[in-house]
Amino acid sequence: MLPQLPRSRLQVWFVRVCSCVLVWSCLAQLVAVGDLWRGRSSLLLATSSSSYSWGWNATARFFLSLQKDAAVSSFSPRAHSLPYPTSRLYKSNGYLKVSCNGGLNQMRSAICDMVTVARFLNLTLVVPELDKRSFWADNSNFGDIFDVNHFVNSLRDEVHIVKRIPKRFSKKTLDNMLEMPPISWSNEKYYLKQILPLFNKFNVIHFNKTDARLANNGLPLAVQKLRCRVNYQALKFTSQIEALGNKLIKLLKEKGAYAALHLRYEMDMLAFSGCTHGCSMEEAEELKRLRYAYPWWREKEIDSEAKRLQGLCPLTPEETLLVLQAFGFKNTTQIYIASGEIYGSNHRLVSLRSAFPRLVRKEMLLEPEELRQFQNHSSQMAALDYMVSVSSDTFIPTYDGNMAKVVEGHRRYLGFRKSIILNRRKLVELLDLHARKMLSWAEFASTVQELHKERVGQPVCRKVMVGKPKEEDYFYANPYECLINSTECIGASSSWDAIR
Repeated sequence: MLPQLPRSRLQVWFVRVCSCVLVWSCLAQLVAVGDLWRGRSSLLLATSSSSYSWGWNATARFFLSLQKDAAVSSFSPRAHSLPYPTSRLYKSNGYLKVSCNGGLNQMRSAICDMVTVARFLNLTLVVPELDKRSFWADNSNFGDIFDVNHFVNSLRDEVHIVKRIPKRFSKKTLDNMLEMPPISWSNEKYYLKQILPLFNKFNVIHFNKTDARLANNGLPLAVQKLRCRVNYQALKFTSQIEALGNKLIKLLKEKGAYAALHLRYEMDMLAFSGCTHGCSMEEAEELKRLRYAYPWWREKEIDSEAKRLQGLCPLTPEETLLVLQAFGFKNTTQIYIASGEIYGSNHRLVSLRSAFPRLVRKEMLLEPEELRQFQNHSSQMAALDYMVSVSSDTFIPTYDGNMAKVVEGHRRYLGFRKSIILNRRKLVELLDLHARKMLSWAEFASTVQELHKERVGQPVCRKVMVGKPKEEDYFYANPYECLINSTECIGASSSWDAIR
């Protein structure tokens, strides 16, 4: 019997191995079936949700069922803990250097466009330069606002991005570098047929203006989705900005819901738009002198009142107060002012603060030492306001500038969070009628609410104006290609159940 012992042990070992293999195979099948069932369940949820009326809550359910993983807040640690993709291997056609112009959000959208252009043309992109010559004279570099390494690594499966032009290029090559602004609102065919051939002669091309250089509409779906990926995933603020921005958000949320009011009643906006309604004669003259001091601002003589009646001016603090009350905001509402220095300083906010005692700014919530490193850097301060605005319960811009549009689009991407987009032309008419006592308060308030029922950041199609790109809806305010897995744009109704 002794010689058979090893054979018996071998049989027992063989049976155990086979049993383990069988058990693990069963487990693998169960996991696969579970994943399949979860995917089917998500599809069923999306299908059933789409059959409901597009009320505010139904919209959020539908969006979240489709975007659960994609729509991760750019301020969420989870969004940054995902592994970086594998580098894409391609033969570069040359180096693209870009200098962004304008404020933070104008530059932000331009960066997204330039990454997209570099990807489409198989170019190597140099980390963008930021505007230092604008009204704000902010000397911040890209790395002072955005996490450079995250930007480079998170996009390495799409485009090769370098921090600087390689030293192997001679001074002569760089001196002969082609500098040019691309044609505004151009589609991918322009870049393919007119820009790409230039790299046969130049190793490096410098786009010295980048604002609005890519079309809003008519672009391939992959191009539009890449613009969103850059904007909502790759452009991560620095750890210092995010830490302080998250602290602001936490301080506000600890005290309840809050509305972010982008009160664009600032010196630069008033000077360059020519809007002086509510200003004294001395203030109007000061704003005019500032406009003339900047030679590249083409329009000098402006009829302020005519422009206001066209809805092309930001609301004054006093007008904003009446509009907020008409919407039904109570004096207990917590309101965060997301803006720079209000023209006329604190005395222009007296009535607004009297009506809304819980009116706050970042300077009121943070210690001076915490803000010291960001002071005199308008873009970094704007980044803090951007974070707070995106995370707010309600966002209300008093002017449709770049920040208003980009924040609106970001909030759509994160689940159609409520953004009240003011119809200033109609509001000015109503405000003037009420001021002349031709419209009672009850009539004024009800008309204001009715006027904005469909202007709260719900799913809608972008307005397309063939041949008039400046008049059509801005891609970054409503990037609907990135929001739903459908080629259709579905209108929506909404309610006033959010923060009041």
